[in-house]
Amino acid sequence: MQTIKEVAKMAGVGLGTVSRVLNDSGYVKESTRQKVLAAVEALHYVPNDVARNLRHQSTRFVGLIIPTIWHPFFSKLAYFIEQELYLSDYKMLLCNTEQALDKELRYFEMLQKSQVAGIIMISYNDFPEPQSDLPIVTIDRIISPRFLHVSADNSHGGELAAEALVQRGCRKLLFLGSASPVPTEVDNRREAFVRKARELGVSCTVYEETVLLKQEMPVIQNFLAQDIPFDGALTSSDLFAAALIKAMGEKGRACPDDFQVIGFDGIQDNHYFKPILATIRQPVEKMARKSVEILLGKINNPTSGEDTIIDIEFFAGETIKPII
Repeated sequence: MQTIKEVAKMAGVGLGTVSRVLNDSGYVKESTRQKVLAAVEALHYVPNDVARNLRHQSTRFVGLIIPTIWHPFFSKLAYFIEQELYLSDYKMLLCNTEQALDKELRYFEMLQKSQVAGIIMISYNDFPEPQSDLPIVTIDRIISPRFLHVSADNSHGGELAAEALVQRGCRKLLFLGSASPVPTEVDNRREAFVRKARELGVSCTVYEETVLLKQEMPVIQNFLAQDIPFDGALTSSDLFAAALIKAMGEKGRACPDDFQVIGFDGIQDNHYFKPILATIRQPVEKMARKSVEILLGKINNPTSGEDTIIDIEFFAGETIKPII
């Protein structure tokens, strides 16, 4: 691998001149700049971004801490965050925590030591407020009032779901899903759903268990064992909705004829799945790009930016009936 010294030797200039050309900093005569660039091209020299940026106590790396890359919602979020960072000449370091607090803390420490430019993170654990000056943006959960926050309008989503089910004849509503040990945006969608159901004069049962991802079915089975009647449900995620439909089908109850279900997230992007799920679609791409926009703004100006709530979209699908 060629070194910066060899570039300087070929161009007939000092190391400082090569550094100024590569970093586009300081004055360099145009003729000298062209000599340096010609030497870089001839030697196929690739600058060491990490070493170069560490000398300036900063890098063009951004850390993304997420609960799991396995879940379609988080994988889509990571995809669009990486894409948006790349467009701004930043690189993403992906930290997959498997919802474990100790992994979140270790990754956070690692990112700090790596001197990343900033961090975007999602945590559903009791994550202690970091004593850090790093620019940090959180998604779907407020960890600290010092960090800016991006989320979908979960309250509006809960209200729309209740209205949609009642409009289609449901009178015994259910909110079913996973609870978190700390406040999250799921609380907002649940509370709005229950509140709107009561405003519309129908009953509403809440059944939640604190579980990890991929454990939807045990929660569903525990709920069904209690034999609580319902004719319309909002679940905390699309995966919970799919699990509920499957479990009820095994009991001989068809959706939407015997019960109606609305999920939350909007991860079913095509029509190959049957039935096509009714859901509250979170604007994943908008949330991802806005998070990057806010973070890069704070990197350049620590006082910039504000919390952002992005509107959701209701998609009727095939797991609810037409409006009566």
